[in-house]
Amino acid sequence: MAKTGSLDSMGFDADRQAEIEAFLTRAGWADARLDWLNADASTRRYGRLSRADGEAALLMDAPLVEDDPCTPDMSDEERLAGGWNKQSRLAASRVEAFAAIGGWLRNNGFSAPEVLAGDAALGLAVIEDFGSQKEFARLIEKGADEVELYTAAASALADLHALDIPKELTALERTWPILDFDTLALNVNASLFANWYPKFDPRMSLSDADHARWESELAALTERAQAFPRELTLRDYHAENLIWLPERDGRARVGLLDFQDAVVGWDAWDMAMLVQDARRPVSPAAQSAAIRTYLDRTGKAEADFLERLAIIGTLNALRIVGIFARLIERDGKARYKLFLPRQKQLLARNLEHPAAAGMAAFVADTAPFIFEDA
Repeated sequence: MAKTGSLDSMGFDADRQAEIEAFLTRAGWADARLDWLNADASTRRYGRLSRADGEAALLMDAPLVEDDPCTPDMSDEERLAGGWNKQSRLAASRVEAFAAIGGWLRNNGFSAPEVLAGDAALGLAVIEDFGSQKEFARLIEKGADEVELYTAAASALADLHALDIPKELTALERTWPILDFDTLALNVNASLFANWYPKFDPRMSLSDADHARWESELAALTERAQAFPRELTLRDYHAENLIWLPERDGRARVGLLDFQDAVVGWDAWDMAMLVQDARRPVSPAAQSAAIRTYLDRTGKAEADFLERLAIIGTLNALRIVGIFARLIERDGKARYKLFLPRQKQLLARNLEHPAAAGMAAFVADTAPFIFEDA
């Protein structure tokens, strides 16, 4: 089995290589060439499996090295003591979560990769390959119609939000709960901004009084968010994770990736991820078309939705600015400096809405450059 790079060079050891080779033998893919794809910001990675006859699939390698995910019966105290994944209600890159949610999506007419073989205990799966260079972001770079793609993504999102939210799903002989993105999860995510951005940028320095004010303004935003209607939220619904499959029909034309962290969240979260993309500029035309398509297909009131988009968009933008600062400062991933200017602009844009006035005043007083740079 050929490989493009050793596991040691990518931070994985020989024992993991042996587990992968044994798994691929059991799955019937021992004869395939394995080419590792570019790594992302998580502990999960993917490799393309290709056979001489042209058959292809992807290997998902999600070793169980992270904190365990949250369970439905955990108290806030247990979650706070149990690590990031419990606090944020993340799936910890569990393949059973990917398989369970992906199966539910496929059963409802969406295009999620089929899991051809999986081992939850090892964190390995062979999944359907949608093909390379079909991500919305790559196609737009090559001249594809951005408005068409974003309209299709918004239409699929409207179809998703028309469905009843599942409570729990089963795959790979395990049951996976769909948890609420609750106040604790919102707080610990948004607080990445206050906890990490000052460590990255000395222009922002928070006193004890500033921290108290931050907690108050954050509580006001999360209280507003918790009053909003709930929808199934995939959490990473953006152009890097959406695959264009024009040979399919309707909602199935939009291939979905990276949905294993799905929660009971809000319609505006996935729309914010889509049209407020830290990794690429989204044109005003595409933003407008996506929002208009979503509203037309759902019949939701525009003013109410835009308020939700501002509140949820602010919480999400604070989270992402904090994540990027942490990736740079703690993890040494300097490439995320490229994304920070756009993400700060997105934060400033959300804070312009009257519903976010309190947090806007806090940011203006403690980090005025965010508005100045925008």
